[in-house]
Amino acid sequence: MGGPDWKRMYLLMARVMSDALDALPDSQENAQGREMMQKALYDAEEMYISADDGENGESEDE
Repeated sequence: MGGPDWKRMYLLMARVMSDALDALPDSQENAQGREMMQKALYDAEEMYISADDGENGESEDE
């Protein structure tokens, strides 16, 4: 038995966060939460892409 399926977990979270941002009314009251979620989603995407590049034998240092 392997460990957690991180790729599947990430894809689920990214999809749900994106859907939640789409459903969240664009109002002043939601601006801070929306900004935090968008930044977290962007950061997670960057980490996912970087990790995927590393698995393919590539690295940012090369």
